[in-house]
Amino acid sequence: MFARITQFKMKPGTRDAATARMEELKGQIMAMPGMHSFLNVMNEDGSGYVVSVVDSEATSDANAPKVAELWGQFAEFLEGPPTPGGFDVIANWSK
Repeated sequence: MFARITQFKMKPGTRDAATARMEELKGQIMAMPGMHSFLNVMNEDGSGYVVSVVDSEATSDANAPKVAELWGQFAEFLEGPPTPGGFDVIANWSK
């Protein structure tokens, strides 16, 4: 498995609107090929990370155009472009 971890920063006062937009896009996010899980964490100041776990790095790379399209839906809320990074998943535990 492979995790794409993306750092982002929302403009002040847009957290609620950005969260609502994310909820609207849930179906599209979760329908991407190879998606295992999606986690979005954000502080009150709008800084946060998205962690998406997919089958492989190749799957993540193939999803890149759709991911860019989805991030485009947040352009009005973002202070700047999100910064993605990719990692091999060593452990993916949940209770």
